[in-house]
Amino acid sequence: MPTARQLSGRDNEIRAADYLKRHGYRIIERNYRIRMGEIDIIAMDQDTLVFVEVKSKTSSAFGGPKDAVTFQKQRRISKTALQYLKMMHQSHVRARFDVVAITSGPTGDVIELIKNAFALSTY
Repeated sequence: MPTARQLSGRDNEIRAADYLKRHGYRIIERNYRIRMGEIDIIAMDQDTLVFVEVKSKTSSAFGGPKDAVTFQKQRRISKTALQYLKMMHQSHVRARFDVVAITSGPTGDVIELIKNAFALSTY
């Protein structure tokens, strides 16, 4: 049975996918998982393959959601993305990493799309 946190995360990923669709992205895959990691959303933005990390917070007291994408998280997403490209025979495509940051507050939610949030990191 999923925890409340898992349910909230799943709900935020659905909201992020809907947001991306409204902004012209075409969703290819959600919750892509392999042994080394997970990518929340894989989508196309025109001619660019985009690996999207969804982060949400209810407070910015300890930094916003985009601050939660640490270097270690970036490295894990990068390695997972490289494996995806290899498995799908898509190593020739243009790709980037975006973050959808969802901040919930008393006046409602704020959804922010950060394009090119970080560079490929494999070290």
